[in-house]
Amino acid sequence: MRVLDQGDAEFFPVDLDGFREYVRENKSRVMESKLMSEKEAVSRYVDDGDYLVYDCEYIHRGPSSLEREVIRQRKKDLWIGGKFTYVDIGLLLAAGCISKVDVGFFGSGPGITKAVLDGKLQMEEYSNVVMTMRLHAGAMGIPFIPIRSFGGTTGFENSGAKLVEDPYTGLPTLIAPALNPDVALIHVQQADIYGNARVFGTGIAHRDCALASRKVVISAEEIIDTEEIRRDPGLTSIPFYAVDAVVEAPFGAYPGECQGRYSVDDQHLQEVFGAVRGAGDIDAYLEKYIYSVADDREMLEKRVGAERLSELRERAVIKDGYQP
Repeated sequence: MRVLDQGDAEFFPVDLDGFREYVRENKSRVMESKLMSEKEAVSRYVDDGDYLVYDCEYIHRGPSSLEREVIRQRKKDLWIGGKFTYVDIGLLLAAGCISKVDVGFFGSGPGITKAVLDGKLQMEEYSNVVMTMRLHAGAMGIPFIPIRSFGGTTGFENSGAKLVEDPYTGLPTLIAPALNPDVALIHVQQADIYGNARVFGTGIAHRDCALASRKVVISAEEIIDTEEIRRDPGLTSIPFYAVDAVVEAPFGAYPGECQGRYSVDDQHLQEVFGAVRGAGDIDAYLEKYIYSVADDREMLEKRVGAERLSELRERAVIKDGYQP
């Protein structure tokens, strides 16, 4: 296969045999409870220097309670694979948690811009499609995947993708390296204690995130009985054997929405977007919502309140397609 052109960015190493070996040695097929707190899950499964992905994104079913715990535990030198990302990167960067980002769609802010210009944040460009397809390749166990987009862009020049001669048609075709992250954080509507998880409605790559990653932490709005899972196994989006930890996290996507459960908190979004964009004090935001509370349950109780959470539930008026 002849390489016609290639980007000049560093990319996470493709190691299919290493990934298979890790899964074989560390992923148990035994049905045992994986239920634990955010604190325990992040402490056990997110290590300094990990390549970390999350699904969906900050405003829509993002694993926000898990991300806040990563910040609370002051994890360091993370390499983030971000799709539809913005706020997450701004908060993690301000907390000193990340050093590299592979990014699709992105909105910058003064802190992010300064970190890139100062050489403190390495940012490689992809599209949301390319990042999603890289995870798909990782889940399938193949080293790269062809994609009919992204070539001829400035993003391509700042990525790890290559332009090759298609051996079947002879035409130029883009290929992107497979991605097998160290850890994935995924928020779902329902899960059992073993890690069988259900996602209703909008999704981007939750199944591929789980199947492509070495370690998988699930947070769930609701823990349901395994007998309920067995009654309709077709609703299971992520199988238990891919999952390492399960966290019961009602409002785990706050201040974003979890479809069918609650709406976004638009007032809070204004506050956090302002902090990331430089209109507010991001250090004060981190102190208020993360560092000054022991966990996410305390944050919701003391900083948001039951009345506001009830209002957000009532505003989630669209239920079709988002409930079993």
